[in-house]
Amino acid sequence: MSAELFLIPFLTGLACAIVLPVLGCYLRLRDEWLAALAYSHVAAAGALLALLAGVPPALGGLSMAALAGAGRRLFAQRLSGGASDALLLVGGWAITVLLAANAPMAERMGHALFDGQLYFSGSQELWPVAIGGVVALLALRALSSRLLLARVYPDLFRLRGLPAWPIQIGFDLMAALCLAMATMSLGVMGAFALVFIPPWLAFRRAANWRSGLRWSLAIGVVAYVAAFALALGLDQPFGPVLALLLVLVGLLVA
Repeated sequence: MSAELFLIPFLTGLACAIVLPVLGCYLRLRDEWLAALAYSHVAAAGALLALLAGVPPALGGLSMAALAGAGRRLFAQRLSGGASDALLLVGGWAITVLLAANAPMAERMGHALFDGQLYFSGSQELWPVAIGGVVALLALRALSSRLLLARVYPDLFRLRGLPAWPIQIGFDLMAALCLAMATMSLGVMGAFALVFIPPWLAFRRAANWRSGLRWSLAIGVVAYVAAFALALGLDQPFGPVLALLLVLVGLLVA
């Protein structure tokens, strides 16, 4: 770990392992956990489109995810039962598979996005993820009380004549960008595992909201460190190791 070859990828993934479980608690609170998987697939599709257009893939992934996050609320008002998230998920997956099947360069990039490419992370990936993670945590801290009130007392905003849509769209946009950045490093399922399983376990065991945030963060970070060590020691791709470890922990704890 003293070598830059392993230290920078480790720190890049650690930043994701700190932000995603906390973000996942708010997604689960709002019953929007499926949106996390949808954002990851949309980001993967955007990265491949950008690659074929000669644009940096990370820029394409972030742009597509931001567009999905900003526009998701408009579709969610018309489509109930999480249909908007399912449509985003299926559409992102379909575009990604079609691009990978018809362009050799996109095929290699597609495999990297789904399997994860954490080992190839450098300073150009570390700093955006680290800075973006700090901004996301500060934004969650500022929005936390309003997000909780909008969930447990939705009539409060209407009674006070306050619009709730800026908070909702702002949260959706932030969640989409966080998932897009994590997807570029951890892969689609690695990022989803961190945003889904730790909050799921925390909600089953924690006594209150703050305790749930702490439990989710602790589970995510410990699982990430253990998965990184196992993946390196066994010479295996990181994303599947992380996902499988979280699944095993979930089965044991739940």
